[in-house]
Amino acid sequence: MTDRHILLVEDEPGLVMTLCDRLRSEGYHVESASDGQSGLDLATTARFHLIILDIMLPRKNGLDVCRDLRQHGIATPILMLTARGQTVDKVVGLKIGADDYLTKPFEMMELLARVEVLLRRAPVSPSGAAAEIYQFGSIRVDLRRTEVLRHGKPVALSAKEFQLLRYLLEHRGATVSRETLLSEVWGYGGVTSSRTVDVHVAWLRQKLEEDSHQPQWILTVHGLGYKLSG
Repeated sequence: MTDRHILLVEDEPGLVMTLCDRLRSEGYHVESASDGQSGLDLATTARFHLIILDIMLPRKNGLDVCRDLRQHGIATPILMLTARGQTVDKVVGLKIGADDYLTKPFEMMELLARVEVLLRRAPVSPSGAAAEIYQFGSIRVDLRRTEVLRHGKPVALSAKEFQLLRYLLEHRGATVSRETLLSEVWGYGGVTSSRTVDVHVAWLRQKLEEDSHQPQWILTVHGLGYKLSG
């Protein structure tokens, strides 16, 4: 059995029952909400390791929920579900902080595989070890609470951005190659490219550095990789 907690935000009763039953049979703890506002309320008051979030929801759509969570500084991985199949939804969802998406209808085994990948480097259980807090410059990072503050204000990071920052923090002062980051942070093998790492580093710099063009903390070691200045 696992101690991973999943929040499912979905308004189709049949799909909610099917997904909850299957995820629970896999050993996950699952809570569900049938509209966007209720899902947002749950996600901001309780700790989850993964949020499965439909786009088309009553009261508040999934894109707005995703955006609001990131603006609150919540970096929990988000897997978005959409029946539309429109590229614009997927692009917007990823830009505002979603980590992956599935288009309905989907195969259950595909969803379970996506869930496993997103949970692979998610934070440990809510009852896990004492909080690990890092401070550099105006940035404060609480790893257990998945919280990032800059000048005391929440920074909206996607789960992948947070995981990248976490890895750099845990190896602070060491130069980490793109290949290592792809393996340890993304875990997708040959699916991603080194450009993926570069793009996410650029996004982190835009959000954390005073001047992203002359970074003080997230440094490039030319020909080798990146390091977080120690």
